[in-house]
Amino acid sequence: MLCFVSQVGLAQQGVSISGFVTDAETGESLIAANVFIEDILRGASTNASGYYAIPGLSAGQYRLRCTYVGYQTMHRVVTLTDGELLRLNIALEPTTTAFDEVVVTGEQTLEDEARNLGVAALNTETVKLLPAVFEPDVFRILQLLPGVTAASDYSSGLYVRGGNPGQTNILLDRTKIYNPSHVFGFFSTFNPDAIKDVRLFKGGFPASYGGSLGSVLDVTNKDGNRRERHGGLSLGMLASRAIIEGPHPKGSYMFAVRRSTLEPLLNVLGDREGIPDRFYFYDLNAKVNLDLTQDDILTVSAYRGADLLELGILGDAELDLRYGNATFTGNWTHLFSEKLLSVFTITNARYFSTPTAVFAGTEIRQENRIYDTSIRADLQYYSGARNDWELGLWAGQFIAPLRTFFDKTQAFSWRRKIRYASVYVQDTFKPSHNWQVKAGVRASFLQEGRHYRIEPRLSVEHHPWERVRLQAAVGRYYQYLTLVTNETFSGFDFWLTSAEGVAPAYGDQFILGAKLTLAPGLTLDSEVYYRTMRDLFEPDPFLSDAAGFEYADLFLFGKGWARGFEVLLQRNQGRLFGFVAYTLGKTERTFPTINTNNEGIAAGYPPKYDRLHDVNAVVSYDLGRRWEVSAIFSYATGQALTEPTARYHLYLTDLTIGEVETAVLVSPSLNNGRLPAYHRLDVGVRKGGRFFGIADYQLSLQAINAYSRRNIWFIVYDVEEDGRIDKTVVPQIPIPLPNLSFTLTF
Repeated sequence: MLCFVSQVGLAQQGVSISGFVTDAETGESLIAANVFIEDILRGASTNASGYYAIPGLSAGQYRLRCTYVGYQTMHRVVTLTDGELLRLNIALEPTTTAFDEVVVTGEQTLEDEARNLGVAALNTETVKLLPAVFEPDVFRILQLLPGVTAASDYSSGLYVRGGNPGQTNILLDRTKIYNPSHVFGFFSTFNPDAIKDVRLFKGGFPASYGGSLGSVLDVTNKDGNRRERHGGLSLGMLASRAIIEGPHPKGSYMFAVRRSTLEPLLNVLGDREGIPDRFYFYDLNAKVNLDLTQDDILTVSAYRGADLLELGILGDAELDLRYGNATFTGNWTHLFSEKLLSVFTITNARYFSTPTAVFAGTEIRQENRIYDTSIRADLQYYSGARNDWELGLWAGQFIAPLRTFFDKTQAFSWRRKIRYASVYVQDTFKPSHNWQVKAGVRASFLQEGRHYRIEPRLSVEHHPWERVRLQAAVGRYYQYLTLVTNETFSGFDFWLTSAEGVAPAYGDQFILGAKLTLAPGLTLDSEVYYRTMRDLFEPDPFLSDAAGFEYADLFLFGKGWARGFEVLLQRNQGRLFGFVAYTLGKTERTFPTINTNNEGIAAGYPPKYDRLHDVNAVVSYDLGRRWEVSAIFSYATGQALTEPTARYHLYLTDLTIGEVETAVLVSPSLNNGRLPAYHRLDVGVRKGGRFFGIADYQLSLQAINAYSRRNIWFIVYDVEEDGRIDKTVVPQIPIPLPNLSFTLTF
């Protein structure tokens, strides 16, 4: 990397335009804003730092245009002389119409110049606008996009293109989050007040991202207002939030807090079955920016959040669940020249989970912790010719002790200190203004087991006409971690790694896309994908006791595939905002000891989150005078479930109590049935205005499940003493659920 820097540092010549694009009101950098030179049909998009560069120009006069969704287009004429390296920082003014800022889009700008294959970008204003169960949530809105599936009303997990939540690498300011959920999966850890940018790479992501078999969610905290101090306070039924941000002499800061406010309600409900004895959660977000020079920015960000639950169940049973995350990120952004941008990063992620259950005086306890520390360096070189280069290095250490106890006696213990490293190089080649080829390769290494892997990536984009773009991508992806998840309480989730005898999972992805601009503000995006999953490793469900086994013997190894077709029709201009998202998808898994026939050959089965059809319609309308109404309608094919088709009776003889009869329900295969179709309607209304002349307010009233659809969560089968089979249906949100919140911004 040092050789690369020294070489490009000596190659600075010609004429160029470069700089940062920011929000004129807050000073926040704008990611994926577009700077375009109309005279020669050349341009650039800003990166994660808000930086752009257009080198290799000739002296002369040029007309520039800068665009970003929700902001006024900037036009400027510049005159460049021989050898001039123009630093042009651009501050865009937000549009005055509130709904111009509300966008859920596949990486879309006003000119459709940054809509990338397999990418969904989310404006956090959308999160606060649309109806939500108790609390605005980033993950809940992402679940409305094509290719993203929700497991239930009580799960915020992201099931992306046939993958489970463990196949999505979730990053907060470039640091991995290992359990991004609150209220045991009900909603995510991301406070919408603190978040600036959310980008979901559903597939085909570039070589700069690694460690994930399926997808990547990249979340960026706000930098903080660089112009003036601002604050906000929001009171809700489940949680309340507060934020303060503003400038300091050399940069900006942002501090945000969110905490549950359910304790008074729990006290009123008292000691009832299913009501927690104690419960709370919290989030703390902080970020400080320091402008050392015009070419150097130092950023420090941190997050901490945790959940605690104490619950008595079934009379003589108790559950104590505690889990949480903490992250630290230090970034040094340095411009070696107008062509070469570097970002050096230190990350530290911690996760803990200590669920404890007591049944009839017997304690069952699990202790799971993760300590992940890494350093990384990313360089971006704008050559000025037809190639833009990216080069990166990432290395770190992962420690994950896991212990289980039965009646206070240790039953299982596993601890590894694993070192990992990866390096990538990527070239964006633009042979003409309507063609772009992005080729990259990533090499990764895991010390435990000495696993070396190579991951090639390739994508092509073509603009045959002004309003049409055609895209294709192919790539190989590896994942060294597997998530062992409990869909009832995410606090029981834990991670296991590849090691000696446990190869990393890998898969290939193939994607085709066509994106059309039907009219100003009206777009139609479609993608078709196919992906494979090989060497999937999961704990053997038939292994009742892990003690005494070698690590590699604890797993089943399998494979899978997923394919689908996605369509997103969207309107994002004017008083009416909305989109319709449709996914036609299918996914399957095969493991050697599951669904075997008489010859011992395993058949594939659909996982619980397999959906053939998934439709989401979102609409929001500005009524005027700061009144807004919104609605979400969702429809999905019913989840797969295992239905019993027969039963037999097992008779055992006990020396003390005599003969014991046990009824056993039998099913011919895993997930052999389907629940009824899922559908739900949520509606909401929001009113804004001034609060006694001292602050702006937003009052929101929403109704979740407006027409009382009793969607099934799961079914419990039980054999009664007289031989009858009792079938108990457990619904999801069974009745209309109101939600009221009040927000002040000052």
